[in-house]
Amino acid sequence: MSYIKTKEERQLILEGGKILGEVLEKISKLVKPGVSTWKIDIEAERLIKEAGGRPSFKNYKTSKHDPPFPGAICASLNEEIVHGIPRKDRIFKEGDIFTMDIGMQYPINSGLGKGGNGFFTDTALTVAVGEISEDKKQLLNVTKKSLEKVIEKIKAGDKVSDIGKIIEDYIKPMGYGIVRDLGGHGVGHDVHEEPFIPNYYNKNFDSWVLEVGNVIAIEPMITMGNYNIEVSEDGWSISTVDKSLSAHFEHTLIITEDGVKVATRRPNEIK
Repeated sequence: MSYIKTKEERQLILEGGKILGEVLEKISKLVKPGVSTWKIDIEAERLIKEAGGRPSFKNYKTSKHDPPFPGAICASLNEEIVHGIPRKDRIFKEGDIFTMDIGMQYPINSGLGKGGNGFFTDTALTVAVGEISEDKKQLLNVTKKSLEKVIEKIKAGDKVSDIGKIIEDYIKPMGYGIVRDLGGHGVGHDVHEEPFIPNYYNKNFDSWVLEVGNVIAIEPMITMGNYNIEVSEDGWSISTVDKSLSAHFEHTLIITEDGVKVATRRPNEIK
């Protein structure tokens, strides 16, 4: 596996990322009181397949997880940070916040990429369910802004540790928690690749330098409380120990000669 993607590979990642951004925007519009997380998941899978992709999270398995993940999206509600399982009995209520994390392999049956089924992109978004309080709006706003600050500043030659420093320098003075045991990652040839990318400054990552052709998923996970996390009995869903609310935004980025290209921009983000 190469951590430097070729120009041809990068172009397909851009194509797949554009589609995935469009899918995420479409399913986010379905989130409203009375709807289940399962319904959002079913529509996400339909749209991905219709576009010629494969939901890369569905049936994903690591040595730590048995059985494999059952959904096309990770559907995380309120204090859940990541990896929430979509369910028919998880019904949105007014005032909830909901995180959709979605991945895709594209194009399927292309003869390119892993197993001849193309390349991976990954993106996430936290949305309001109906009207939410001002403190919840602020949590969503600052989490998204921390991601945008990375996009604005990062470039080839920077260190992986610089990414976490950018996020921490912005978030920490406001008193929010920054999840430390989860972070971003390389992506493209597989769902998860090296390097792991902390959302806080960690000097152990000073030695990993970003190069033109690197493809990385940056995903700040910010809480209203502290950073301690716990895994639920289902073996997948990860929540805050103190049950504080959590927000999560993510984009797949390509390191270029001129900064970064955001592969997974949603249509409403493009100016």
